[in-house]
Amino acid sequence: MLTGNQAASSCARPQASFWQIWNMCCGFLGLQFGFALQNANVSRIFQTLGAPLEQVPLLWIAAPLTGLLVQPIVGYLSDRTWTRLGRRRPYFLAGALASSLALVLMPRSPGLWVAAGLLWILDGAINVSMEPFRAFVGDQLPAAQRPAGYAMQTFFIGVGAVVGSMLPWLLARAGVSNHAAAANGAAAVPDTVRYSFDLGAVVMLAAIGWTVIRTREYPPDMLRSFEDAAPVLPAPPPQRRQRFTGVAWGLAGLGGLILTRLA
Repeated sequence: MLTGNQAASSCARPQASFWQIWNMCCGFLGLQFGFALQNANVSRIFQTLGAPLEQVPLLWIAAPLTGLLVQPIVGYLSDRTWTRLGRRRPYFLAGALASSLALVLMPRSPGLWVAAGLLWILDGAINVSMEPFRAFVGDQLPAAQRPAGYAMQTFFIGVGAVVGSMLPWLLARAGVSNHAAAANGAAAVPDTVRYSFDLGAVVMLAAIGWTVIRTREYPPDMLRSFEDAAPVLPAPPPQRRQRFTGVAWGLAGLGGLILTRLA
């Protein structure tokens, strides 16, 4: 017969290895790569295609509106979805395909309003993937490992943001043309931006595809059966020590203030 602790542990999510957490969070690299390219270069694309500077903020209204509309809808739907691919992974894949297509097409837009429409598609598609990714860690990991999962997501977000933002500059340093003009003298998006968006599409598909292929989701009945054991919280320090520590820091601050005034 199982004891209470054994029964709780038998219903808990199994512990994941470092590489399992890596695989389930890798897709955030592609998502943030796309966001970084968008944030750093779309204004440049708009202005190259003839947008007056004062109209650029209006064209950017797509970003907050798509987040406001898409994220709650996709979050609601993904909580209630189950397919052969799983619960969250269909949204990862659909968002990645649409985002990658928008990344390739945007710097090749024939006109300003085409580029503006592609920004709506790009931002909406990234949000389709991103919202289920946030819930993915909670689905897959026990409570004790969720901080590690969110930390891994943050790592990939940071890498994607830095490399994606630097990519046009890196291509320019490698000798790719950074001039916003075509051979006939007409305005055109520079090669550095176009190739950066192409690479961004590849990175997005590769990173999210890696997560889709290398991670399996729990079926609904298993998810319902999971009951994470209550986390063990550290005992609070004695009240006297807390009061002493607060007084010590207060005296230290007062001493620093006095020394500053005397100096």
